[in-house]
Amino acid sequence: MALKATIYKFDVSITDLDRNYYNDHQLTVAKHPSETSERMMLRLLAFILNASETLEFTKGLSDTDEPDLWQKDMSDVIELWIALGQPSESRVKKGSNQSNKMAIYAYEDGFFNEFWAKQKNKISVKDNISVVTVPSTIGQQLVAALQRTMAIQVTIQDGTVYLTVAGESLSFSPTTHL
Repeated sequence: MALKATIYKFDVSITDLDRNYYNDHQLTVAKHPSETSERMMLRLLAFILNASETLEFTKGLSDTDEPDLWQKDMSDVIELWIALGQPSESRVKKGSNQSNKMAIYAYEDGFFNEFWAKQKNKISVKDNISVVTVPSTIGQQLVAALQRTMAIQVTIQDGTVYLTVAGESLSFSPTTHL
């Protein structure tokens, strides 16, 4: 019998002063049985940092032809393709070719540093790709506070993300590599 996804519900209130974006999102996130909680929280952070009315989670690990998140316009053109971790060269090529903009999100750790050392020159030739890292300690802190249903308040100002999760305040500044 196959394992089923675990469902999480997040009420996220976003005040993004850098992008003039202010909205509340009720998100239902399915955590694939092979997905770690840290990876799921990175998906949530990628959503928060790019939040819009049309940004959505995809089938993720269940469908290798789709990104982790995407934003499409009304004519089904992919405006933003978001991949997590250290995507293969073929996934980077696919994402950058099939979308107006591609973003790669990863935790800043040894795995990312190794990936970046190998892929930087190949990725940097594409002008529609951005690479953003988040401190791995933020992922660990979010996982420690993780509940099946939770509220998260977010304020983004001057490149710093302020989170309130389960009564705990966290902050970090994402690093943009491209």
